[in-house]
Amino acid sequence: MKNIQIALIAIMVDEYDDAIFYYTKKLNFKLIEDTVIEDNKRWVVLSPNGSKNCNIVLTKAEEIEQKDRVGNQTGGSAIIALETDDFRRDYINLMRNNVPIIEEPSIKIPYGKFLAFEDLYGNIWNLIEPIRDSNSEIKILSN
Repeated sequence: MKNIQIALIAIMVDEYDDAIFYYTKKLNFKLIEDTVIEDNKRWVVLSPNGSKNCNIVLTKAEEIEQKDRVGNQTGGSAIIALETDDFRRDYINLMRNNVPIIEEPSIKIPYGKFLAFEDLYGNIWNLIEPIRDSNSEIKILSN
């Protein structure tokens, strides 16, 4: 498999419009597409600001098994890590928008700055700002 990249990550939601509002207004994502497919099904794609290759597609939970997984698709682990170029700016944005921070900012982890927050459904997200070397490349840590 050559030249393959992750393009979309699915997040199961209860309601499209509530999720669109949350991700665009609280996390400042861009709404890329919102197309009706069927009566109760839409193709909704969101993009974090600055994202070049990977976006989020919202999937509305329809079946009982799907509804049970809204907010806990990963069994309590983080669903997505967002990489930022300005940790302080984005932390202030989360606080300003009353996004629940479940692990306060840390700058003592080996790969850079880190915090964990919850989205409107309780999914855990990470916000990271990697340590970069003098060439502005992400620092690769060796064991």
